[in-house]
Amino acid sequence: MVDNAPGELHGGEVAGDLSAASWAFALPEIGENITHLVPYVPGKPVAEVERELGITNIIKLASNENSLGPSPRAIEAVQALASKMHVYPDAGAADLKNALAKHLGVSPDMLVIGNGSDEIIHLLGITLLAPCDEIIQADPSFVRYESAGILNEAVCHLVPLTEDFRHDLDAMAALVNPRTRLVFVCNPNNPTSTIVDQDELHRFIQRMPPHVVTVVDEAYYEYAVNADRYPDTIAYVREGRNVVVLRTFSKAYGLAGHRVGYGVMRREIADWLNRTREPFNVNYLAQVAAIAALQDSEHVQRTVEMNELGKQELYAAFATMGLTCTPTYGNFVWVDTKRNAREVYEGLLRRGVIVRVSESFRAPSHMRVTIGTPAENAQFISALRAVLAT
Repeated sequence: MVDNAPGELHGGEVAGDLSAASWAFALPEIGENITHLVPYVPGKPVAEVERELGITNIIKLASNENSLGPSPRAIEAVQALASKMHVYPDAGAADLKNALAKHLGVSPDMLVIGNGSDEIIHLLGITLLAPCDEIIQADPSFVRYESAGILNEAVCHLVPLTEDFRHDLDAMAALVNPRTRLVFVCNPNNPTSTIVDQDELHRFIQRMPPHVVTVVDEAYYEYAVNADRYPDTIAYVREGRNVVVLRTFSKAYGLAGHRVGYGVMRREIADWLNRTREPFNVNYLAQVAAIAALQDSEHVQRTVEMNELGKQELYAAFATMGLTCTPTYGNFVWVDTKRNAREVYEGLLRRGVIVRVSESFRAPSHMRVTIGTPAENAQFISALRAVLAT
């Protein structure tokens, strides 16, 4: 038997006189694709701004949350069942699926419930993508589409928006080839809040070959559905097309903290995603909150009405400040500050207003502002005037 050299492991101990300070553990090898992933940067939390700047009365208009909060019915449902939090949730979210199926006019087996609609994007990637496959998306758009491609070693084509910040569907369709597996259409688009209408989307879907799945992300659906010619995307799913529709309870329903989203798709695709989905991925209280929120159409209506009024307030204020913005179909506005948006962001932050700027927007003078309550909108407008005056 050969004696262990100094520093070798023997019987679970380090042999020889090797100090802890000199001992280094090698990292496991990380795949090159993982090194290209950029961590998601959420809107700055209110508590963090309070700690950093020592100010109070802060409003957050950065993450497109519902400023009215959740439905009172959802609050009551969670309170009533809080004592059940020691019990595992229904792994298949059957009650929520049945409620959604009735609401949407689809079969429950055409639904996949996720920990936010972000998880459905993740599941689509790991289920449908293989190395060297390709995905197509607009740019700028929701950053998690590209992340799904990178994670699965797929090529992601980023197609610039048109000059009026809308999807260039013709340019996207021209990139489809035998390696294309997923095409993402964010409608309304995040961060620009522009939409693709029924005729445009129909022509686009007609051009997609059978091996391509078109994913229409409708996270802000409730704010846009009454717009002229907004697409009826679930009709494509009912027809059996390779279309996946994503929606969420995080925005108009006010359940961002509970993380509940869903995808509507052909039952064959849903079956595969449910095989790759983690068990118990949506917690018990989130499921009951979503069911209750779905039944409270009055709360959603109040939310949409407040958003419409707030939209007009911001439009008018921007006009008086000489700023331009795109017509919005979500609960946020994409506004050109006519200067470095990062500097405007910092100025607003010092005045207790959190908005959203990002290098991923590819538009250095633009920022995204959530439409809040009348009081929040007034505070934002006042702060913006002060920042632009400096």
